[in-house]
Amino acid sequence: MSAAGSPLAPGSTIGILGGGQLGRMLAVAAAQLGYRTHILAPDEESVAAQTASSFTRADYHSRIVLDELAGQTDVVTYEFENIALEPVEYLATKVPVRPGAMSLAIAQDRAREKAFVGEIGGRTAPWAPVSTRDELHAAIAKIGAPAILKTLRLGYDGKGQVRIRDAAEADAAWAEIGERPAILEGFVAFSHEFSIITVRGLDGALTHYPPPWNEHREGILHRSSLPAPAEIARHWTEAAALAGRVAEKLGHVGVLTLEFFTTDAGPVFNEMAPRVHNSGHWTIEGAETSQFENHIRAIVGLPLGSTALTGTQVEMENLIGDDAHRWGELLAEPGAHLHLYGKGSVRPGRKMGHVTRVKR
Repeated sequence: MSAAGSPLAPGSTIGILGGGQLGRMLAVAAAQLGYRTHILAPDEESVAAQTASSFTRADYHSRIVLDELAGQTDVVTYEFENIALEPVEYLATKVPVRPGAMSLAIAQDRAREKAFVGEIGGRTAPWAPVSTRDELHAAIAKIGAPAILKTLRLGYDGKGQVRIRDAAEADAAWAEIGERPAILEGFVAFSHEFSIITVRGLDGALTHYPPPWNEHREGILHRSSLPAPAEIARHWTEAAALAGRVAEKLGHVGVLTLEFFTTDAGPVFNEMAPRVHNSGHWTIEGAETSQFENHIRAIVGLPLGSTALTGTQVEMENLIGDDAHRWGELLAEPGAHLHLYGKGSVRPGRKMGHVTRVKR
């Protein structure tokens, strides 16, 4: 372990909770800086384990496993927010966990997330908590329809969400989400979607990446491109300032991503992720320091790297499902940077990789 306040030296070991592609790319970035990584995940197939120094397949709730992880690592991070809070809080009593448990607690509960952002001056869509069928009907009467019903937890890539076009669809929507606690969110009239990827260092230093224009298909990110159009650029300063306030209020260390809608009233906050993010994959080739490297730099206490673009135009395209079979043509395309995640089976809607194009 390093002395208090000093960076962890290369050769130290970083624990990563989660075995997906984000952990995979974090492990690659850590290795490039000379750090070892230890993945902990319950998954039979862990694509992160393919690039990490070591891997433990186990449940996050085993305190024996958590004690072993703490004893083998110098700092721990997580690659996704759908992990129970208790194991993270327990680990934090044994080894530094960055980002901290508070970032996780806020991000994994949509009601707390919306309330938190509103309290610090963020602009959100109209919303209301819903825990019963009657509360859903009351929320629709208050907010109106169309609207979208979102489960409080475990929703991503369009999962856990049901659109309600009018009040007559309320009961069916409630049944579709399994009658679980949720929020009802009013529709927002917007022209574009974008994200602010912020990095906060152990010393409190803040930096932001330029915002990409994010285009979705069937609730899944299809493309992120830069520079963003004027509709997004005019919201950049306000959105980045909010992201900075969120990071500072949470004491966040590492990458933090906030997603926004562009509206006539200004940027409207959609949701946050206390981690590296799909809309930042373009940074591997398109920025001087990738989001993955900057996350590693932050959690081990190193200075943050430049977020400047490496070219005049950058585009990242997700490879979803059968798109992965295009690897041959993509490798033959001049200037295309292909990343395949090593997943064994191709399924519709599954993120299999991405390709980035940089115009210099």
